[in-house]
Amino acid sequence: MKRRSFIRKASAAAGTFYIVPSFVLGGNNHTAPSDTLYMATIGVGGRGNGVLRELYKTNKVKFVAFCDVDDRRAKQTYEQFEKVPRYKDFRKVYENHLSEIDAFSVATPDHTHAAIALPFMQAGKHAYVEKPLTHNISEARMMTRVARERGIITQMGNQGSSTDGIRTAREWMESGVIGKVHKVDCWTNRPVWPQGMGKVPQPEAVPEGLNWDLWLGPAAYRPYSPAYLPFKWRGWWDFGTGALGDMGCHIMETPFNALDLKYPYEAEASCTTVWEGDFVEADFDQSPPPSSVVRLKFKSDKHGDVALNWYDGGLMPSRPEHMADDETMGDSGGGSIFYGDRGVMVVDTYSENPRILKYYEDKIAPRPKPYLKRVKKDHYHNFVNACMGKEEASSPFSYAGPLTEAVLMGNLAVRAYQYKELKEGKGPNDWDPYHYPGRKVLKWNGEAMNITNYDKANQWVNGSYRDGWKVTL
Repeated sequence: MKRRSFIRKASAAAGTFYIVPSFVLGGNNHTAPSDTLYMATIGVGGRGNGVLRELYKTNKVKFVAFCDVDDRRAKQTYEQFEKVPRYKDFRKVYENHLSEIDAFSVATPDHTHAAIALPFMQAGKHAYVEKPLTHNISEARMMTRVARERGIITQMGNQGSSTDGIRTAREWMESGVIGKVHKVDCWTNRPVWPQGMGKVPQPEAVPEGLNWDLWLGPAAYRPYSPAYLPFKWRGWWDFGTGALGDMGCHIMETPFNALDLKYPYEAEASCTTVWEGDFVEADFDQSPPPSSVVRLKFKSDKHGDVALNWYDGGLMPSRPEHMADDETMGDSGGGSIFYGDRGVMVVDTYSENPRILKYYEDKIAPRPKPYLKRVKKDHYHNFVNACMGKEEASSPFSYAGPLTEAVLMGNLAVRAYQYKELKEGKGPNDWDPYHYPGRKVLKWNGEAMNITNYDKANQWVNGSYRDGWKVTL
């Protein structure tokens, strides 16, 4: 199916949406005529296999079509579901099965999320998309807009949003248990894949069963290398969003949700470097750094200015002053620490296990009884039930879009820190590690989606696309 034909048909479907009653397409208040949700799944190997298995376990999903560009990665899924039609090009799924499906899922590399999801969304299909929602900020804004305009059910794959833990944390913040929060420290054990590569790897032959051109999708063409996949694509800017993009939507979600944050107004980063002879090389144009610290500033209606600090690559925040020896900072995957004017709260990865440091137990306000509605089972049941009008989705794009934007704003600060033009002409004797010329405090106008004090960084807000793959509305 040619790209031009695909876009024309997708646009036609989008146009007809407005004259078809919402109950036909399945709006927010729609109750499905049966207990079966018919789905297409794009990206069925690796993480995609995990997503579809969880959806299948709801006993309410019937798979209409599978799509994956890599037969090797999809092998397990294809053996488990032998009778489901399979494709390599998602546009063929759209062309052949659009009228048969109620919903779809996307579990592909970050750079293809929006290009795949938007045509189906514009056609009124409910959407489950893995985190981060998109590869760049502009795409997240588009996904949020289309979800709202089409009235579809949407869910991002940040499973912590369906846990009791995030609801407990929010209840405590709303009730002022630890008072006004002025700072939150977040961290992760990622990356667990290579990052900090300064050079493009040598090309190798494309493995049998992989359609490399389709895998690249919107990204600029480059020869295949096993340095990119599987999974290692997260460490390349053209395809992934680094450690922050991978885990930010899981860990930053806790403060984002509990404190009612939206767009940050400032972002700044410091990144580790690599020694090249007598000079420090910090220009990772191709790849996120091995580790970084990102500082975001938000305004909260209830808490005022909130500083959110992110640490990855083995870097960690300071241990809270009054944390006892038998108390832990998060868990092995990371966590978050809330500093309020009455006390300190610690939360594990995926918003699990919120707790108050023992030192503050007699200083905090009484903890409320649970009052927020809990999810009936898990994140996948929640999505399926929402599509059937039986539950509200935990992470709709109206929430997941701004959360993704905040996460990706941190990556803009990382990329600005590394931008090579800023240190052109600097030699070994000019180097001052405490005043690295690339360390920029970016001023962000979230509503206008624009960096106001450093225009060069705006090139990463919208991203770039190969001919025929531009993501636009």
